[in-house]
Amino acid sequence: MFKQFTEHISGNQVYLLFSLFIFLVFFIVVTLLLLRLRKQHVDYMSDIPLQDCTEENINLLEP
Repeated sequence: MFKQFTEHISGNQVYLLFSLFIFLVFFIVVTLLLLRLRKQHVDYMSDIPLQDCTEENINLLEP
């Protein structure tokens, strides 16, 4: 099937196929990275915006 597309490629269509290839590679890499994430890391990153003060910030707030 892909052979039919590559047989009739003119000058500008090479850029279209190349951009499609880049998009597919990027999408596959991002998907694989997301699947490999640990649940602990995701939980930690999701809790960061909800933390008001860390121990370092508490020490700075005390007079």
